[in-house]
Amino acid sequence: MAKKLFVGNLPFSVNDVKMKELFAAYGELGETMVVINKYSGRSKGFGFVTINDDAQAEKAKAEMNGKEIEGRKLMVNDATPFDPNKPRP
Repeated sequence: MAKKLFVGNLPFSVNDVKMKELFAAYGELGETMVVINKYSGRSKGFGFVTINDDAQAEKAKAEMNGKEIEGRKLMVNDATPFDPNKPRP
């Protein structure tokens, strides 16, 4: 089964293609998406990647969390569904 990961603290230069390159070593990827500001066209600094194998997704999470990319340490966690009733920080 596929597992979706949240990737935070991305450098603003990372786009969908670069995200695929970062996670390609962890097996077959499903969707990769860097969230973009609709007004400026610039990355918001986070995105999501779906890895089709759960074991590979866990390995990616363990190895990529805290990895430094262009001077920023990535934050990689399991993605959780958006809850509109949950207060935002």
